[in-house]
Amino acid sequence: MRHSQLTRRDFLRTACAGALSAVVPLPGQAAQQDERPNVVVILTDDQGWGDLSIHGNTNIKTPNVDSLARDGALFDRFFVCPVCAPTRAEFLTGRYHPRGGVRGVSTGAERLNVDEKTIGDTFKAGGYATAAYGKWHNGTQYPYHPNTRGFDEFYGFCSGHWGQYFDPILEHNGKIVRGKGFIIDDLTDHALGFIERNKDRPFLCYLPFNTPHSPFQVPDRFYEKFKSGPIKMRNRDPQKEQLDRTRCALAMCENIDWNVGRVLRKLKELTLSEKTIMVYFSDNGPNSWRWNDRMKGRKGSTDEGGVRVPCLVRWPGRIKPGMQIPQIAGAIDLLPTLADMAGIPVVGAKPLDGTSLKPLLLRQSKNWPDRMIFSNQRGRVSVRTQRYRLDNTGKLFDMKTDPGQYNDISKDKPQVAARLREAVAQWKKDVLPKSPDDRPFPVGHAEFPTTVLPARDGVAYGNVRRSARAPNCSFFTNWTSADDKITWDIEVASSGDYEAVVYYTCAKENVGSTVELSLNASRVQAKVSEAHDPPLVGAEFDRVPRGGESYVKDFRPLELGVIRLGKGRGRLTLRSPDVPGKQVMDVRAVVLTLLK
Repeated sequence: MRHSQLTRRDFLRTACAGALSAVVPLPGQAAQQDERPNVVVILTDDQGWGDLSIHGNTNIKTPNVDSLARDGALFDRFFVCPVCAPTRAEFLTGRYHPRGGVRGVSTGAERLNVDEKTIGDTFKAGGYATAAYGKWHNGTQYPYHPNTRGFDEFYGFCSGHWGQYFDPILEHNGKIVRGKGFIIDDLTDHALGFIERNKDRPFLCYLPFNTPHSPFQVPDRFYEKFKSGPIKMRNRDPQKEQLDRTRCALAMCENIDWNVGRVLRKLKELTLSEKTIMVYFSDNGPNSWRWNDRMKGRKGSTDEGGVRVPCLVRWPGRIKPGMQIPQIAGAIDLLPTLADMAGIPVVGAKPLDGTSLKPLLLRQSKNWPDRMIFSNQRGRVSVRTQRYRLDNTGKLFDMKTDPGQYNDISKDKPQVAARLREAVAQWKKDVLPKSPDDRPFPVGHAEFPTTVLPARDGVAYGNVRRSARAPNCSFFTNWTSADDKITWDIEVASSGDYEAVVYYTCAKENVGSTVELSLNASRVQAKVSEAHDPPLVGAEFDRVPRGGESYVKDFRPLELGVIRLGKGRGRLTLRSPDVPGKQVMDVRAVVLTLLK
């Protein structure tokens, strides 16, 4: 084990409690299961289609990722969502993300509804050992947590992005730990350990890396190559490109490639290569303007450049080496495909939007029908067929003759445009939510008695503001008045006594405020009696100045005491009746633990 568990004062003690038992094969199934393939899925974060040398980018060398295409199959037109959490939900469920409640990337909108079944559920039910290492981004609190979504082991973080990539604070099955070294290397270390421990039984290893997502941090040995060398291949609109971002993103992609090589070597060392299906894809288009084969758009866009990503699949002895698959496919297809190739049924009664690609991968399909794949970003919907893309404004493009989406042909192909517009209207009617997201944050389940309510999920009032524009890794600051407050919309599952802790920092001159936590008629108070004013961390590792992400620091627990909470929904409120200094404190999270 390469991480060390932190003490209680190192930030969060626990996000959940209890050991998780491994799946035990049913009697008589051992021999059958031994014949089933292992599955390794690597999902990168903000890596564009053009960020691989296999796709023609001479700025970068990605030999290990490229080898997956050389030894397996490359999907030429593979589509995901414009942003992170929706793609993850579609991969996990095989269903379009709005169906599962995922509407955004933060403040609870990223949560996958608890009645959705995941690829983890499917493979765990099939007798597989299951684990996820990296960025989850589909819910933090139980029962949204990955350990309750079919994954026996989880190591990483549940938020949408993280503020520090070197020796970061992470979690392991709910216990907060300190990572070791660069985060992608550390995640891979844990994946290699899982593969080693489960070499004699079928396993599903999900590696959702969190790079090249910003902040732009990468070890020196990868950055040195790019920091001053020429960038010969540029974005189609070179005036938009920020070369410092390009340099670091490419370095981060080469670090990913190095870690992919480590996984491949481990599989070979354990003689598991031929028994393992390996999938590599990304969650959306590039997070900066850089070379992407002149495609229109980037991350956040429903145009081709925002949703077309790499997808490589290797299964030695079964998938013909060097295959290029021209048929369109997407993240919604991976669950049914992998379950089909593993010979296990998909768990859950809800209909899938995806389809098994096994006939394409194993050359069993003679007549593959044309289909439509829809891309949605906050109600802006685009649809792709094998030949055409109708963009979110109703313009039509022939992607065979005009892959850069320069020429609207809707007037030249009125019937095609009308058919696709009708399909988009019907898809919106069937799939998009009909009402606002009104889900509270769950607290107090006996199975996971400790609940973390991070600043990301809270609402600030008065002078209180976030430490950065993006909520995911932020903390609350500028709490200067007795009229200020911070609230969380929660639903308590179990009536009882709860230990309440707030994680704070406070300068010496501001010590002395009284902090009160309340829900309905229940309340508990404590005084900030000890200064804790650590420095912000992260800038020293940044290759590029930050945009939306917060810097991080070490927060300390302030014990508020025990509060009695009744079952039901309410607004948990943090306030201060007296503020003797300039500020009460900065707040990273409130933690509630149901006492036995």
